[in-house]
Order: sequence, then structure tokens, then C-alpha cells
Amino acid sequence: MKALVYHGPGQRSWEEVPDPTLTSDTDAIVKVDAVTICGTDLHILKGDVPAVTDGRILGHEAVGTVVEVGPGVRNVKPGDRVLVSCITSCGRCRFCREARYGQCLGGGGWILGHLIDGTQAEYVRVPFADTSTFLVPEGVSDEEVLMLADIGPTGYEVGVLNGRVSPGQTVVVVGAGPIGLSVIMGARLFSPAHVVAVDIADSRLEAAKQFGADVTVNPSLEDAVAVVRALTDGLGADVAVEAVGVPATFEQCTALVRPGGTVANVGVHGQPAVLHLEDLWIKDVTITTGLVDTSSTPTLLRLVASGQVDVARFVTHRFAMADFPEAYDVFADAATTQALKVVLTA
Repeated sequence: MKALVYHGPGQRSWEEVPDPTLTSDTDAIVKVDAVTICGTDLHILKGDVPAVTDGRILGHEAVGTVVEVGPGVRNVKPGDRVLVSCITSCGRCRFCREARYGQCLGGGGWILGHLIDGTQAEYVRVPFADTSTFLVPEGVSDEEVLMLADIGPTGYEVGVLNGRVSPGQTVVVVGAGPIGLSVIMGARLFSPAHVVAVDIADSRLEAAKQFGADVTVNPSLEDAVAVVRALTDGLGADVAVEAVGVPATFEQCTALVRPGGTVANVGVHGQPAVLHLEDLWIKDVTITTGLVDTSSTPTLLRLVASGQVDVARFVTHRFAMADFPEAYDVFADAATTQALKVVLTA
């Protein structure tokens, strides 16, 4: 089969590789029908994730058709259309029993495209298939479901739920890329008074308005802290969400949040950030971090199936799977291409 293979920082190739095979009774082999590229894949290519080694097939998001299952698989069968979750769950360990699947101790967590071969391929082996795939609801498109493999639950869980967004609050999202837009969309489910999007790209700020931001700030043109304080009687945001993954934006969030507020870090960081405890300790600020667990995926699937949440709007570019190199170039140059999410289909 063909797959997108990592060969060290800055090096990737769409090449011929062996087909995956079942290695455990609980595995499934899934034919990939639709797949996307994540910002985390770009971090990998920059060398920010050293656990990803030469020869690894990238990708951790897919919708596909089950073609083979191990004898221990009970919930899915050949022919089923499934969402392959970005997080793999053994379903038995302490953390999986607490629905903290991202911290799985039994061989799961974020492993696809990280510690084992991933989904940017014609076929993928999915460990623990019963607890790591979701049946696709009738009437929901591959593109819609694909947006729930990672960015949907990541924005909702690590941004909105960890940030403890509640009605009437002012929520600031720093970074209006796909994850930031997912946070904005999820925050709107909790009826905040204001959702403020902060980004240096005007095209992304326009996208943020479409996803539910009622205030947008380009910090290269105006002072984001002053704008937010003007909205909040001088206090600052109830919740500030970091959705970029660089030190400057994390530090900006700590300046934007009010006393007693929450900073929810969603971005993937490759460099240390300064934590100004000399300023934060007296303000009772809560800082949360986290890898997505995908515990919210069933809820999000129901919201999409019922038309309560529109995730199809994330998709801006479409490619055939053979065009993976071009798709990476387009996604990596989002400032020029205005790409949010790209989808590749078989």
C-alpha cells in the first residue's frame, strides 16, 4: 500500500510500504476512506516530537471501512463504517476506567502516527478496536465525522470543559486555527456573554466570526488586553484559551485572564514558556493542560447527527490521497492558502 512516511525533521514521503496485519486479537484493519492532516503532524515534522522515529507512518485521524477484525473484537465487523479516534483506549486500565483515555496505561493513548504507524495510508491497523473506533451515524458524511477524530473533542474537552466555560462569561481564544475555531464553536454551546478571538491573520479572524466569535482582535494592530478589559469592567477574561503552542501566546493568555479565572492550554508546545508565578499566584489563576481523551466523542457525534453543530465548515481544501505531498504544503502554508482543514479521500 501507499502511505505518508516520516524520515526525520522536514522530511516526508508518499511511498510504498507493507500492508498492516493483525497483531492482536483486539485489532481491526480499516481501509481509510477519508483522512486529514493535524497541526500536531506539522510539529512532528519540525522535530518537536522526538518519540516519532524515522519510518513512522504519520496521522491519527480517519474515517474508513473495517475489512478485518481479530477474534476478540465484538463491537465492529467487516463492512462497518467507523471513525478512527486519535486516541486509543485499552478500556481496562485505571485511567480508561476514569474516561481519561489519553493517559491509557494499557498500550493506548496517543499512539497512532506517534508510537505506531498511523492513518495517513490506504490501510491502518487499529488496536483495541472495540474501544477505539466509533460507528458512523446514518446520514452523516465522512467529512463531518472526520472532524470529530481530533479537533472536535480536543477543542471541546481541553479548551471548553477544562476551561470551565459557563453562561455569561467572557471567553478569549488566542489562536484562530482549526483548534481555536473548535474551541469557539464548543464555547458557544454554553452561552457565554462574549467570545473573543485573537489572531494575527485577518483571514482567520474572519473565520472565527463564522464559528461564533463576536469580538476579534489582531494583536499586531491593537492591544488585546485593553480590548478584553474594556469588555469586562477592567477585570479580564473569565477563561483564556491558548490554541497556538508557542511561548508568547501562552504568556499572553496569562495576561488576559482575570483574577480567579482559568487559562486552558490546548496548543502543542515544542519550547519552554515562562510562567510568571510572581504575578499569578496572588490572582488565584487556574492553569489547565491536557491531551484530549475523546470521552466527548459520542456526545459530539449526536450533536452533529442532529444538526446542532456544523463541523463541515472546517474543510477548506480537498485532495486525492495520492496528492498527500501537495496537501501538506497547502496545510503548512495556511497564512497564504487560508487552509483550515484539508481532507484526502481514497
